[in-house]
This record gives sequence, C-alpha cells and structure tokens, in this order.
Amino acid sequence: MKAKEIQELINFLSDSGLEEVNIETADFKVSIKRSAEQHVVAAAPAAVQAAPAPAPQAAAPATPQPASPAEGSSGSDSNLIEIKSPMIGTFYRSSNPDSPAFVEVGSTIKPGDTVCIVEAMKLFNEIESEISGKIVKVLIDNSQPVEFDQPLFLVDPS
Repeated sequence: MKAKEIQELINFLSDSGLEEVNIETADFKVSIKRSAEQHVVAAAPAAVQAAPAPAPQAAAPATPQPASPAEGSSGSDSNLIEIKSPMIGTFYRSSNPDSPAFVEVGSTIKPGDTVCIVEAMKLFNEIESEISGKIVKVLIDNSQPVEFDQPLFLVDPS
C-alpha cells in the first residue's frame, strides 16, 4: 500500500465520522484509529502484528469474519431480518445519481439480487441479498457512511 493510499484512507476516516478502520490483505495490515489529538497509523506485513495504540483499549479481532448480510433479526419485530453491511464504506442506493434505487420499501427480493452499493477506498461493492422477502424499511440514507455489520435494510421473509 502506498503512502498516498494510506493518506486517502485517513481522509476517508475524517470525512466519514468513523472512529476506526482496519484493512488486512495477504501482504499488509493497516489500522487507522481516530483520536482527539491525531490519527494513529500502524502498517506492517501481515505476518507481523501491528502494535496497538498506547492507550489501553479493548482490542477488535485482527480479521473480522464477514457476516452473512442476512444474519440477525430486528429487536422490534422478531420476524424481520436485517441485511447488514459486510464492510465499512459509503452506502449508495443506486449505481449512479440518475439511476433508480436498487430496492425500495415494498420491493420483493430474492437471493442474488443487488440491494445497494458500499464504496470503500474508491471500490464500488455491490451488496447482494442472501434471502428472499419484501423490503420493509431502509435504515440508512443515501451517501451516508456505514460500519461493518451495520443494519442496512429490514426484510420480511414471509
């Protein structure tokens, strides 16, 4: 990862309001955490663990397992299923501003249907449904930052 890409990641963190970003590939691991005073950046080869921030904090897992977007259910209504974000990034309801949203409240979806896009580091990732059902509620506004495992949609599977 080049210094320019790390700087873009830091800028993304500043603009999005997120507190922390962790990225790990076979070649490197980058952890950026926002603090009141400065950005903390740690980069290391994947074989070597990056040093944690000096302040004692609860550590997040080094490699979070991507959760199935259809896992979990809403606390307010047990028959509704949440479609969750598999990554951090910016949420988009359509492929471009002139296109209609992939899904609306009342849309019927099936496994494999694209429900939204999450942009992370200039990569646009189509998020596909893993369940069948009807969209009951869109939980995120267009162009808003999302975090890993954050609920995006509520779906009625019946």
